[in-house]
Amino acid sequence: MNNNEITAELFKLQDTRYRDFQSKLIPTINADTVIGVRSPEIRLLAKKLVKNDDFSGFLETLPHKYFDENQLHSSILTELKDYEMCVGLINKFLPYVDNWATCDQLLPKSFKKHKSELLGEIKIWIKSEHTYTIRFAVKMLMNHFLDDDFDLSYPEMVSSIQSNEYYVNMMIAWYFATALAKQYDSILPFIEQKRLGKFTHNKTIQKAVESYRISETQKEYLRQFKIPNVTEINFDD
Repeated sequence: MNNNEITAELFKLQDTRYRDFQSKLIPTINADTVIGVRSPEIRLLAKKLVKNDDFSGFLETLPHKYFDENQLHSSILTELKDYEMCVGLINKFLPYVDNWATCDQLLPKSFKKHKSELLGEIKIWIKSEHTYTIRFAVKMLMNHFLDDDFDLSYPEMVSSIQSNEYYVNMMIAWYFATALAKQYDSILPFIEQKRLGKFTHNKTIQKAVESYRISETQKEYLRQFKIPNVTEINFDD
């Protein structure tokens, strides 16, 4: 398919009620750029394009006009099996990612077998000045380096991020809440010593307390570290 055909295919899959709902969840983008295609439909289209090796022209055309094109772009990259190709295309795409949903849609399957190489990329991404490149780096640390590959240097890396960006700080909170569920004893000192920014610190505790993976005893202990008088900002993750 050429780019026009791909865009036309997205419009065929349009759900206007979903479009109106979705556009309210992503305040950083222009609502007029939202076509309104549900994620399962986008993932199916991405798999079809990858299977037919029919996506290179689309990936090279940046920036995209529509939010759903960015979602499709993320989903195509997710499906690629060639790690080197995938990382190269991600590095071209990340500067154009302008919202949390497109960032979080990007979950490359090829990363699972290339963690040592991935870690080098993460260390570059996490130092970026671009909000969603940093968010992506933290999410990759959360997805791939909190289990057998965990090392204390990784939460140290995340805690060192200095940002006023809401979508960066929410991801940091998500990272530490997940880390508490998986590596409680190693992560607890970050909370006890209040090493995160006030907003991020409180959000981490909130998310941890809401998690079914953390015991009631642990939740009760975490609650006592909440910092009072922090202004809450209500956006989606």
